Amino acid sequence: MAARPLSPADQALLDAADRGDLDAVRAALAAGAEAGARDAQGRTPLLRAAFADRVAVARLLVEAGADVNAQDAQLNSPWLVTGITGSVPMLRALLPGGPDLTRRNRYGGVSVIPAAERGHVAYVRAVLTETAIDVDHVNDLGWTALLEAVLLGDGGPAHREIVDLLLAHGADPHLPDADGVTARAHAERRGFRGIAEALRTAEAGAASDGTGSTG
Repeated sequence: MAARPLSPADQALLDAADRGDLDAVRAALAAGAEAGARDAQGRTPLLRAAFADRVAVARLLVEAGADVNAQDAQLNSPWLVTGITGSVPMLRALLPGGPDLTRRNRYGGVSVIPAAERGHVAYVRAVLTETAIDVDHVNDLGWTALLEAVLLGDGGPAHREIVDLLLAHGADPHLPDADGVTARAHAERRGFRGIAEALRTAEAGAASDGTGSTG
């Protein structure tokens, strides 16, 4: 995904974004660096800033027109990376850039899915309340955020809270994985009693108000 050969100003901008050096970022931009410059892996300065959680640099780059959706060779984008790092300040720094909430990572997922897997409670809360992200998006593995929170979580307080947040924001507890197994069934198999009970209650509530999946 590398675009054109990097100029010295472009390289300086990429390096400054890594370091979080705001003055050096300004200087590189003033020297003609492109906000959309890409390194050998296709990473832009904004993507490198997102990985390093350089929030002030990210704000400046967004103001300079950097693309919050530009993906590298591994399909990471600045926005998608926030689901990995769980950085709420970075999420908010990127929102003015108009993130594409449907853009998929290399696993076919949107940002809330890796956040749910990793137990990033504050991020899951923020992305559900501050954006219109699809809470029931299914990735290429056949998993939703709810399924990943159960399948790849540890069943502890953080993942229990994430399950509660997802359910409160409309996640369908009946949606199964590619093998037809629901999140509750997975929780029961893994011995996550509190999560299983929350999912059982949600299933009953969805059935009673007619909003549950029928198949």
